[in-house]
Parts: sequence; structure tokens; C-alpha cells
Amino acid sequence: MKLKPLRAKWLLEMAGHRLFGFLDLPWGRFLWGASGPATDFIRMRTAGDHDGPNKTMSDFIESSAVTGRAKRSIPGARRVALAYLLLGSAWIFIAHRWFTDALADFVWIHQLQTANDLAVVLVTAAGLYLLLRHQQDCIESAADGRHLVEEELRWKTAFLEAQVDSALDGILVVDSHGKRILQNQRMNDLWKIPPHIATAKDYALQLKFTTQQTKNPRQFAEKVANLYAHPDAVSRDEIELVDGTILDRYSSPVRDKTGVHYGRIWSFRDITERRKLEVQLRQAQKLEAIGQLACGVAHDFNNLLTVILMRAEQLLEMNVLASGQLESAGQIKHAAQCASNLTRQLLLFGRAQPLQLHDLDLNDVVANFAKMLQLIAGESTRLHCQPAPQSLWVNADAGMIDQILLNLAVNARDAMPTGGRLLIQTSTVEFDAVQAAKIPRARPGLFACLDVSDTGCGISSENLAKIFEPFFTTKAVGKGTGLGLAMVFSIVRQHQGWINVNSEIGLGTTFRIYLPQLNRPADKIIPASLPAAVLGGTETILLLDDEPAVRTLFQTALSRLGYRVLAASTSDEAQALWHQERDKIPLLLTDLLLSDGMSGYEFARRLQQEHSGLKVIYASGHGVDLASRNLQLQEGVNFLRKPFATHKLAQTVRNRLDQANA
Repeated sequence: MKLKPLRAKWLLEMAGHRLFGFLDLPWGRFLWGASGPATDFIRMRTAGDHDGPNKTMSDFIESSAVTGRAKRSIPGARRVALAYLLLGSAWIFIAHRWFTDALADFVWIHQLQTANDLAVVLVTAAGLYLLLRHQQDCIESAADGRHLVEEELRWKTAFLEAQVDSALDGILVVDSHGKRILQNQRMNDLWKIPPHIATAKDYALQLKFTTQQTKNPRQFAEKVANLYAHPDAVSRDEIELVDGTILDRYSSPVRDKTGVHYGRIWSFRDITERRKLEVQLRQAQKLEAIGQLACGVAHDFNNLLTVILMRAEQLLEMNVLASGQLESAGQIKHAAQCASNLTRQLLLFGRAQPLQLHDLDLNDVVANFAKMLQLIAGESTRLHCQPAPQSLWVNADAGMIDQILLNLAVNARDAMPTGGRLLIQTSTVEFDAVQAAKIPRARPGLFACLDVSDTGCGISSENLAKIFEPFFTTKAVGKGTGLGLAMVFSIVRQHQGWINVNSEIGLGTTFRIYLPQLNRPADKIIPASLPAAVLGGTETILLLDDEPAVRTLFQTALSRLGYRVLAASTSDEAQALWHQERDKIPLLLTDLLLSDGMSGYEFARRLQQEHSGLKVIYASGHGVDLASRNLQLQEGVNFLRKPFATHKLAQTVRNRLDQANA
């Protein structure tokens, strides 16, 4: 049988196809150990795939679902090349022996064809081996690079998740379709979202839940819908929840560098405490404004009180008044003293007036003021005082403690229009650190406790948080100023204490005041005796005061004591009088605040530069601390705080003149 060379080549190709068909069988795969992209590549190249010439091994590796599978297929691909070499050579040898007789007439053609096929097999096997070796190196390098990239991606992802979870803000990320992508734990905590809602696939459940948590659900839902309808919108506003929490809400779109929109991010921050601090700041600013107002009117008001008080004293000193007239003069004096205390309260309220602190027994203060409290409370109110069995020594201003009791008694009376019971108790309390932590504004230590309780209508919880605010009142117009409890709060705070309130509607109210208690008994204050007769003098006194009534009053009072008084209303007038009789004037009595632009201190310094021996007494409607600023003033020595009594003026002038040095 004779075959043509082309027919022999065709048989060889068919044998090659059968060879790879054999390798693709299960027991053929066992021969070379693996299958995958390398097998596909070989099959494509030998099967004559039309797209084969345009494909590389990388195409098949990249198309593999698992890179590790491609790596495992390379050693098997090497065995394919070796099998191809051995089986191909064996086939050619068999074919050579098989077709020797058929091609006997064309031995040289047969030999040439056999050698050519053998060379093709050898070259193909070698090339395939080198190709697969190169592809293996590329795959291993790519796999290592991919491993590094994946490791970096995992690290960055973990870092980002840690940042989001540790953020103080609640964070929510949704895609362009409104589907939840990311949500941290802080978001769940702020909105109190239950776990089954926070992890639910249906985000609509969470949106419904959060909407119900707001005080204005309709406005909240409209805002969310509006932002979803406008993907490029940026928004920032505040939300108040039903539990009183205030959240700062910020929302902005999520885009990449090219501007492609992917969704929206929401952040929520709890600003409840910040809002409380802002309220406290406004409260402090109100107090400061009231203090400035009090300082502004205190000087002029105390000038008027000085005139009223001293004129009333002059009337009482006269022996020509009838008993009824004397009683009226006494009432005028008492009213002036009460008005003076009111001015002190306003200055204390604005921290512009120092306290006149002394060691006092709180029990004695309450007992001495009890009669006045009964008059204030009225006949329909039953007043009961229960003092502590032991003395409660505190360092306090007696007048301000009286004012606390007065204001609280007035409030109790107004809360019991049909009568009731007003109870005032004193006790001693000691707090340790644990106990103090349970009481608002408390601190460890020993404290004297003053309780003022009534059986009135009580205070609602909504108003309870506002009762110490300036100008806040629940009384009808004209029935209250809204400053009584604010003054109480300010006075207690200036005494380094604090005040707590307990109240229930229909059951009454209890104000509990804590003042630092002295840990040892103080010496009792000996009541001041009646002022002794004050000797006058014949010296010349230069008087400077821009208030006509006060100036006339001082001039009259000092003239009655024998002094020669040169009165002036301005610094220029006083300067002219000084130049006329400089050597005859040993004392200057001047108001600290003058209306002509020069202070009394500046004027006194000018005169003392001309006469260093000139003695000076300053007068002011403000306290020593506010009036003196950087001056060395001492009340009763070189300073008189208006209003003051006539005997105090006389005593201070005489003492100052008798001092050796200015």
C-alpha cells in the first residue's frame, strides 16, 4: 500500500489530535497531573482555534476564576510538553516502520519527511516548555503582587472601619438608590436603634424608626426626601429628638474625582451639652447685664437714699416733733435702710458689691428675723421655725441671709393664697465624696443646711429648671419681677454654697440651702452700742459733690458740728477755692465719681501734689472693692459708702483729721 506524503502528514496530525484527546480524558489528565488554563491554551493552539493566534497564555490565566488554580496547572503543563515530545517521537518511529514498505519507492522523501516531523516535534516541545516556563514566572510574580495588594487592601479596609466605628459622630452611608452601605455603632447609639432594625436588609424600617424619634417627624421626612431628590445638595441643620437630645445633622453627596455620584453620607453629632453651656453663657451674660445696670443706677440711687436717711435722722434728733411725727420719721428712716439693702442686693446680684461677712450663728439669724417673716407671710400662713439643737456657725452677711429668707417667704406666701404652712428648719450636714456625687452641685465637707418649705401649689417640672433665671416668673403681670429667686441664687453662690429645689404640683415646695459651716465655734459678735456723742471741730473742710441735695446735706451736717465748709459742685470750683485758702484746708471730702469728667481720686492727687499733708475722705454709692479699684481705701477711715448716717459722717471726719499722716 502506497500513501502520498500529504496523506502521511494528515495521519500525523490526526494522531496529534488523538494524543491530546487522550490527554483530556480523566486517566490522561492523571498522566500530567492538572487541568486548567494551560490545558485550554494547548488545546486551542493544536485544535486550530480561529482566535488562537490572537490570544496569549495571560489571557487564559486572567480568565481563570482562581489564580491559584493557574499556578497549580503549570507543573502539569510541563509534563504535557514532555509527553508531547515522547509520544510524538514514538509515533513518528512507529509510522516510519509502518509505512516503510508503502514508501519503498520514495525512501528519500520518507526520510526527509520523518526527519522534518521529528524536528517539528522537538522544536515545538522545546518552545512549548520555554513558553510555559515563562508564563509560570509571570503568573507567580502576578500572584505575589496580587497578594501584596490584597494585604494592603485588607489593612486599609480594617483601618477605615476602625476609624468609622471609633468616630464620635454617627455615620450613615447610602448608595444612589437609598440602600444602606455603611453604618457605625455610634449611629445606633445616638438614635437608640435596636439591633434587629440596624442589621435589617430593608433600610426603610430604620428610616421609619428614626423619623418617629424626632419631635417633628414630618419636617424630618420632608428634609430627607428633598435631599434624595437633589443628589448634589449639601445640608446642615439641627434635629431635636423626643428625649431632648439635640443632634447636629450634616449630609453631603459621595462622588469620585471624575464627579460620578455614588450616594450620600450622613453624619450626626450630639450637641446637647453644648446647647446647655450656651444657655448657661446667656444666663451669665444676663447676670452681667443686670450687674452693669445696678452699678449704673446705684450711685444716683444711693445719693437719694443718703439724703432721705440723714434728713430722717435729723428729724428724729429734734425735740419739737409730736409722737406721731416721730413715728413717721422713724418709718422714713427704716424705709431708706430697706432701700439701701435693695441696692446692695442688686450690686450683689451683679457681683459689684462685696459681702460684709461675719461669723454668725444661723439659728440666731433665723430667730431674729422670724417676727418679720410672720408679718410678710400674713395671718393665714402658719410659720414654724425648727432650729438645730447646736449652734451653726457660718461666715456670712447677715443682711443677705435675711434677704434670702424674705424672698423665699414672699414666694411661699404667693404659692398659698388661701393659707398654709411655712416651715423653716436648720440642720448640719456632712458629705463625703460618694454622697456629694449624688447631689447636684454638692461637694464634700461640713455644711449648715437651711430649709424653707411650704404647702403651696408646687412648681411644674418644666418651670423648675427656669426658676433661678433673671426675670423669669409665673406670676401675673405686676405681681412679680422675676428677680427674687435669681437674687437668692446669686447670694447663696457668693457665700460659696448651693441651693436645691424639690417640688410637686399640689404638694408644695422645699428650698434647701447649703452654706459652708465653720468647724469650730466663732466668738459671738457683741452688739454695737449706741453711737456716742461725736465731737466736732473748727477746721476748714473742702467739700466736692456734684449732687446738690447731698452737697447741701453734708454742708449742713458738718456746719452744725462747728466745721467751716467750702462746698463746690465741680472740680474747677473746688480748685479755685483751694487756691484761695490752700493753707487753711486740712481735709478734702469728695465724691469718687464726678460729672465733669474728672474723678475724685484724680482731683485729690492734684491737690496733694501741692500740699502733701492734705487728708482725703472719699464717698461713693458703690462698695469699697468697686469704688477703690487700685486705691487703698478702708471704710470708716478714708471711705464712706452711701447711704450712711450722720453720726458715721461725723465720726469718720473727726478720726481722719486726728490722724498724724494723710
